[in-house]
Amino acid sequence: MKLHVVRADPAGNITLFVLDPVERAERPFVAKKLMERSDLAAEQVGFACEPREGFDGRMEMAGGEFCGNASRAYGMLIVKQLGLTGKTRLTLEVSGSDQPVGVEVDTEKHTARIGMPLPRVAGRITADGVEGTLVDLGGIVHFVTEREPDAAVLERIEPLVNAPRETGGFAGVEAYGVVFLHGGRMTPLVKVPAVGTLVWEGSCGSGSVAAAAAQSADRSDGVFERDYVQPAGTVRAAVERRNGAVTAAYIGGSVTLDEPVEVEI
Repeated sequence: MKLHVVRADPAGNITLFVLDPVERAERPFVAKKLMERSDLAAEQVGFACEPREGFDGRMEMAGGEFCGNASRAYGMLIVKQLGLTGKTRLTLEVSGSDQPVGVEVDTEKHTARIGMPLPRVAGRITADGVEGTLVDLGGIVHFVTEREPDAAVLERIEPLVNAPRETGGFAGVEAYGVVFLHGGRMTPLVKVPAVGTLVWEGSCGSGSVAAAAAQSADRSDGVFERDYVQPAGTVRAAVERRNGAVTAAYIGGSVTLDEPVEVEI
């Protein structure tokens, strides 16, 4: 199978976009094969799809999950395909979000900023002895904890995440992970069950918003905004609260794109 792909770098969260049509059932296999290629060194794979009327583009991740970094990088790709320069606003459809996603692209600064699904903070919990905050962003759930990175933490929270929804769990969620905050840095670990991947990501947009939501949980009103320095890049995340509730969330940062290439898997 020959495919045309674009390698994107949104703040170090290396993403491949497949430009050719691929049936949804085949996407996990295609993504796995692409991620096995050392020359591409990708952490995740998204698929370009035909948008509905009124949208500038549609992108679906391999596991149907939501990814903020991939979504804003896809906005940059659409702008480049259209030959636009300067500042552009787009409206996208993306997997894992039941609402339109707005993206602001600045080709001169090589940045893209995206409105995120509103995070829902489940509150402070203790999962098998590990304390943290569980944050639901619809297509992905993050456990935010202030401790050194340790893959074993994800195994310890999995029973809670995969519990039935009627008991407060998130059974069937497309992706979940742990956001480690330690020493002034953030380290994200994300699992996508449908694709069979568990990745220490270079950066994570949804994880950054989850961290901002968790760290602002005791605030009633105003904007909480912070740069989250991660292993391969920095993501700026912001949440706005009114009467304690999150009313808006955003992430932004650098995005670079390689030229499209043809690969065979």
